[in-house]
Amino acid sequence: MPSALDGERVDRAVAILTGLPRSEVAALVAGGGVKIGGRPVSSRSRRVAEGDELEITVPDDAGAVAPGPEADSSVDVAVVHSDDDLVVVDKPAGLVVHAGAGHRTGTLVHGLLALFPDLASIGVGESARPGIVHRLDKGTSGLLVVARNAGAYNDLVEQLRRRAVERVYLALVWGAVEAPAGLIDAPVGRGVRDPTRMAVAVGGKEARTRYRVESRFTEPVPVSLLECRLETGRTHQVRVHLAAIGHPVVGDTRYRGARPHLVLPRPFLHATRLSFDHPTTGERLSFDSPLPDDLRALLSELG
Repeated sequence: MPSALDGERVDRAVAILTGLPRSEVAALVAGGGVKIGGRPVSSRSRRVAEGDELEITVPDDAGAVAPGPEADSSVDVAVVHSDDDLVVVDKPAGLVVHAGAGHRTGTLVHGLLALFPDLASIGVGESARPGIVHRLDKGTSGLLVVARNAGAYNDLVEQLRRRAVERVYLALVWGAVEAPAGLIDAPVGRGVRDPTRMAVAVGGKEARTRYRVESRFTEPVPVSLLECRLETGRTHQVRVHLAAIGHPVVGDTRYRGARPHLVLPRPFLHATRLSFDHPTTGERLSFDSPLPDDLRALLSELG
């Protein structure tokens, strides 16, 4: 093992040495295809040391490029803005952003490819998610930006890293949130018992959500409408953070937000505002999306 990789995780070291994506490296480790000192590595988080004898068995088809998604004009895409560098869309609840386990067709990406075929050849990101800079959960509605070329993709990803992208959500949560505003600063990681769920966890990734109370309601039960601003973008961040402070999102079956007093078939979570610098012109662009009909109807029932 070269000195430059001393102290690295074994999966990262293998990825660097072979050029394989981390997902394939994880499969190699799980299948016993990575050995140190002649013994299979059981954990991909194990650290390697200078002088370790690393043995990697790479399958013949490793690194093969999977075919990308095909265009599907039946998927309705609400385009808010488009130019040569990017597309801003207003995603409805229930639409999955890109293909994955259980969702091979009918995603936002399939619909975008029908409108913007050039997305298939931008050459960045994974083949199943061309141009996707950030995501929204299936049950979350609202705004997101998609890059149309590699330069725009890299610029927008860097803006996200620098926290220069403003992402604002509206969320209806259970209970009366007492403080008029606050900051939830708690790391988010995979759940120990169920890795498909996220949780506030020691050792998780840094996660920060600012919130401000927009309205409080008392009938038929106490609930609060919050404006939430992301300072980081972890998976399920808003939902996990609000549940962690005892105010889960109404309708969120995954994070303790489904209750009989108010019935909603999806989380009351909407990406209402999105702002960023245009990758080419540098102009600050801002977009707003009003609450969709189902969420406005629920609000109208509250007193």
